Amino acid sequence: MAATPVTPARRAALDVSSAVRDGLRLDVAFGRVARSLESRDRAFAHELSFGVGRLRGRLDHLLHARVRGGLERLDAPVLDVLRLGAYQVLYMGSVPRYAAISQSVEQAAEVAGRGAGGLVNAVLRAVAATGDGAELFPAPESDPVGYLSAWGSHPRWLVERWLAQWSFVDVLALVQGNNRQPPLTLVPLEQSPTEAASRLMEIGIDARVVGEGTDCVRLLPGTDPAEALRHVRGLIQDPGANLVSRYADPPEGTKIADLCAAPGGKALLSARRASFIVAADRSEVRMRRLRQNAVRTGTPLGLVVADGRRPPLRAMDVVTLDVPCTGTGTLRRHPDGRWRLRPATLTELVRVQHELIDGAASLVAPGGLLVYSTCSLEPEENHEQVAAFRDRNPDFRVEATDAVPARYRDAEGHLVVRPWRTGFDGAFAARLRRAS
Repeated sequence: MAATPVTPARRAALDVSSAVRDGLRLDVAFGRVARSLESRDRAFAHELSFGVGRLRGRLDHLLHARVRGGLERLDAPVLDVLRLGAYQVLYMGSVPRYAAISQSVEQAAEVAGRGAGGLVNAVLRAVAATGDGAELFPAPESDPVGYLSAWGSHPRWLVERWLAQWSFVDVLALVQGNNRQPPLTLVPLEQSPTEAASRLMEIGIDARVVGEGTDCVRLLPGTDPAEALRHVRGLIQDPGANLVSRYADPPEGTKIADLCAAPGGKALLSARRASFIVAADRSEVRMRRLRQNAVRTGTPLGLVVADGRRPPLRAMDVVTLDVPCTGTGTLRRHPDGRWRLRPATLTELVRVQHELIDGAASLVAPGGLLVYSTCSLEPEENHEQVAAFRDRNPDFRVEATDAVPARYRDAEGHLVVRPWRTGFDGAFAARLRRAS
């Protein structure tokens, strides 16, 4: 009997895996590969690609026990096929197991020959037979790091860092949240959240006000965000990021510089209160996206391609700085990010942040405001970075604001958003007032 051709969605998912392995970010790779797929195939490929990104550690643990000699002996394309096949077998209930296995066998044969197809067939049949029960993973009581890295599907070094700071229960909740599909939320620019949700419901888009001190409206999974934005002028932003925007709390009528602005969500919100705002970023490609968002929302922004470490601007009333960071507070949105990170990445980013915050401080007028923020959970990028900056610049002090509920502020007045406590993306911000 002739083999059934591999479906376009599965081909796309394998192409995405290959592109990510070559260094492309998952969201970028998917956007490029899947743009020509029909909507049903695109949805299938998205669930498969992002699901494997989230559960790669769990899948590898299960596969390793079924491959003689371990996964290290496999060619990378064959391992990609195994991960995609195992995810379909274990976590895509709509896919018959025989179809997941037979399609994976065909893919393996295409990329590495019939011998690879036979290996994939045997391994996936074994995975289907044994499943993913708790007995197949390290016990959380005796080996919490092993459990959270294997079942929890996170790099071991990152789990060890988190367990040194927080309880097992908190870290377990964090990794569980990172392994779920994140919600889609919209921030209206002209209406209240209640008005925006009502408008969306009127046109058949299920929407709910998030509340909890945010301006967000949650959209039902599967909603086309572009369709929602056609009816409500706004932007897509997680509640954690929205709390950073609220916490910045720039005074009305001030001149604002946003030095790491792309893709522009925080700049668009700040523009509602500014007399003038200039948005800068060193990436011309990212600045083009920001300009598109500004045009779409009808928001006037001054745009400049510039390095925030050496900003070509004069003194401003308010300077906002959402620095490049490890993004450990947003790993549910960028599941491949956890596998890209290395301890050396953190060290290098802390150095860049140091240079950026010093560059930003040079623009803050006497009596002005500097707002430093990250989407990281790591203390070196957050509290420690701000403390070191204040040691170098004693004329800056943390200034608390009641623009966000007190439960999001620590004793010093910083914004701290923990994903396992809120269900939002993680975030940190410090609002620093310069002495007059």
